[in-house]
Amino acid sequence: MKIMGIDYGDARTGISISDPTGFLAGQPQVIHQWNLEKLTDELCELIRRERIEEIVMGLPRNMDSTEGERAQKCRALAAELETRTGVPVVLWDERRTTIEAHAILHATGKKQKKHKKSVDAVAATLILQGYLDRRRMGN
Repeated sequence: MKIMGIDYGDARTGISISDPTGFLAGQPQVIHQWNLEKLTDELCELIRRERIEEIVMGLPRNMDSTEGERAQKCRALAAELETRTGVPVVLWDERRTTIEAHAILHATGKKQKKHKKSVDAVAATLILQGYLDRRRMGN
């Protein structure tokens, strides 16, 4: 079962796709798209092409668990993807994934200026792998 992880952003959306067994996150990539309609079209095409059976989308929450405008945008995109593709979307708490992604990129020697190009893909991979690990544990 292939599962897609999404880290939705206004200008860049990170994507990660699991291996066919749903065990390991991989295939990190970034879609550079400001227009929500075009982004949704690109995501739907990728979902169809990769034969995705489940989607996990990062849901940004504040540290006190409240949700802001960004969370509402994620909920709306999740609902649209589910409606258009028929693929179930799970919303996953993404607190601290971007911070962790920056730390990973820094640890690999990437300069801070270069992080922007790949941080969203790394964050999507962290979201997806966290979900896959939790799923495997049965929680």
